[in-house]
Amino acid sequence: MPIFIKTEKFKKETLKLSNSERKKFLLMHKQWVEDISKSGHYIHSGYLINEEKRPGGGGLLIFEARDYLTAKKMIGNDPMIKNELVIWDLQEWVSIDGSQPKL
Repeated sequence: MPIFIKTEKFKKETLKLSNSERKKFLLMHKQWVEDISKSGHYIHSGYLINEEKRPGGGGLLIFEARDYLTAKKMIGNDPMIKNELVIWDLQEWVSIDGSQPKL
């Protein structure tokens, strides 16, 4: 099954939210990922840090989906996207040797 990568960064308005407000949405996102994983789909989510281990580089979601349209529908349910907190991009990953990882 194809692998997709969603990258995201907080919108300026999201950065103005209090830490507790942002944390509420991040916990909702985490639960969304856990629910997908429990249903048997390959999905991993995390955030990017710099060389000083400080966050701020955005988020990264790696997951499998049947096709691009299905992947786009899946991430449309991500609380970070549903609540318009992030600027995001979705790409399909294609291995240069044609192989797929063993998931």
